[in-house]
Amino acid sequence: MVPNRLEMGLRQICGNSRYYCWKLVLSLSLLTTAVALLLTYVIPYPLTIWFLSPSVTISLYKPLNETIQVESQSPLVVREQFPPASFSHSKSNISVSNIMVTDMGESGSVSGKKAPRKKRRRRNRRTDVGKGKSSQSIPDADESISYHTEIPALSLKPDEALLYAKRQIIDAPTVTDDTHLYGPIFRNISIFKRSYDLMEGILKIYIYPDGKPPIFHTPHLRGIYASEGWFMKSMEENRHFVVRDPKRAHLFYLPYSARQLQLALYVPDSHNMRPLSVFLKDYVNSIASKYPFWNRTKGSDHFLVACHDWGSYTLTEHEDLCLNTIKALCNADVSEGIFKAHQDVSLPETTIRTPKKPLRDIRGKPVSLRPILAFFAGNMHGRVRPVLLEHWGDKDPDMRIYGPLPNRVSRKMSYIQHMKSSKFCICPMGYEVNSPRIVEAIYYECVPVIIADNFVPPLDDVLDWSKFSVLVAEKDIPKLKDILLAIPLRRYISMQTGVKMVQQHFLWHHKPIKYDLFHMILHSIWFSRLSQIEISQQ
Repeated sequence: MVPNRLEMGLRQICGNSRYYCWKLVLSLSLLTTAVALLLTYVIPYPLTIWFLSPSVTISLYKPLNETIQVESQSPLVVREQFPPASFSHSKSNISVSNIMVTDMGESGSVSGKKAPRKKRRRRNRRTDVGKGKSSQSIPDADESISYHTEIPALSLKPDEALLYAKRQIIDAPTVTDDTHLYGPIFRNISIFKRSYDLMEGILKIYIYPDGKPPIFHTPHLRGIYASEGWFMKSMEENRHFVVRDPKRAHLFYLPYSARQLQLALYVPDSHNMRPLSVFLKDYVNSIASKYPFWNRTKGSDHFLVACHDWGSYTLTEHEDLCLNTIKALCNADVSEGIFKAHQDVSLPETTIRTPKKPLRDIRGKPVSLRPILAFFAGNMHGRVRPVLLEHWGDKDPDMRIYGPLPNRVSRKMSYIQHMKSSKFCICPMGYEVNSPRIVEAIYYECVPVIIADNFVPPLDDVLDWSKFSVLVAEKDIPKLKDILLAIPLRRYISMQTGVKMVQQHFLWHHKPIKYDLFHMILHSIWFSRLSQIEISQQ
């Protein structure tokens, strides 16, 4: 038999002694193994990152006070679990190099692995205001959203992550050109952009499962109080911000509907809201006795969303609920002592007529096709509307001010057509300071004129309402036309452009998208939580 090549080679090396030959083979194998172990365990990079990437475990939640004092002797330090990372800021986007993307599972641990490549999605049409083009395309409601990942904060405890976010916002890079955000409508676009990215990368929310329908976990999606329902729907269906482990949460959501509470418990014509307040007090006491999280901060890291006019009044029976909780309320009246500016969130009141098509009839007409100076039609309740009608009702062809829109008028032009054909849409308060006409005006690209003393406009913590609306004091109603006519055409065009640009931030989608109303409300809640944190410096 002809020997194979391996045997021939061994004979040439070892001669006829097979013992020495196999001894040589064994020695080479041991040497190869030793070299591999040396490279793996002694050289820290890059082989260990491929074979022995460390597992990072999220620690248990540390008790958090209402405010956190950070001393200079205990700086925020992120333990090195990965090779050094280099960060570069470009156009407000943050790129991270030389670092592994981590995937946080529901168990709370972080495992190192390569980030899969994602297919690039086609961007929406860009907005070019400088060239006179100020129309933005409404994003597709079915468009999936890709969230920002804040990698350095993934290994931090919840309270440490909040401190990290606070410091990052203070040192926010300047944003000069962002294709998705229109700078003039923001108080500080750089702060907002950095805070929003941090929210996407860090924020985790625990939703209490307690409470029975229809008051709890049952969103009301139709009518003028639909904001609380659409937020609840989007929050309960969310898989990015919501966690099952409350020890990982930065915020805790009380998932009740003020509208459903009123429908279920209020006795018509009784004028007694105390049963509703007592019901909420009992609910908060029950979760405080069942879970440790409420008592830890007296509710300062909990939040609720209520758009019904009575949403604020039903909180008064529970002191901590009224004083400490972050309240997103449509009735944002600072004069009553319940809503607190810079702590609570002014919730937009959105009228949804067709829940299956929340974006129906959105958009308006250009300035040249808006012959009406100002328009209002509505029921005569509250202290402001009768005064408005007294001074301007059927007294000036430029000022279309009505009670309920008369049939003789609506037959020629509908309510929505009036708003789309008017330069200014008057938004007076009703029984309470809030009005759904503010968001309606934005939907139809009509500059809103807000008449409500002591009212905090929606999302006022980030939006500069002076750039796209007119605020008129109640005492100045007799001078309303003069105030509007005094606005130069150039400024009006700038304000109407601002209305078009801010519109995307007031839209509801069945599947929420970046910068829409769900994310804007959530950001204001997140921003309020961060504002409670105090960083002391030497």
